[in-house]
Amino acid sequence: MAAPSVALVWYLVIAGPQGGMVVLRSTFDTREQCAFAVTEYQKQPTPAGWSVQCVPSASPFADEGESE
Repeated sequence: MAAPSVALVWYLVIAGPQGGMVVLRSTFDTREQCAFAVTEYQKQPTPAGWSVQCVPSASPFADEGESE
């Protein structure tokens, strides 16, 4: 019996210094693709205190309100 595979979708999340958060609409199939996008984003000048990270679709931060 094969174990069921879970396909995660990765989102770029940008967090601001005051606690604000933005989930970008673009998604990535693998964490590596998302990590590459973060690396490219960090090459741009960004305001102090802002951070970028990859969040999987299973995270509450990326919840789009879909119910099973």
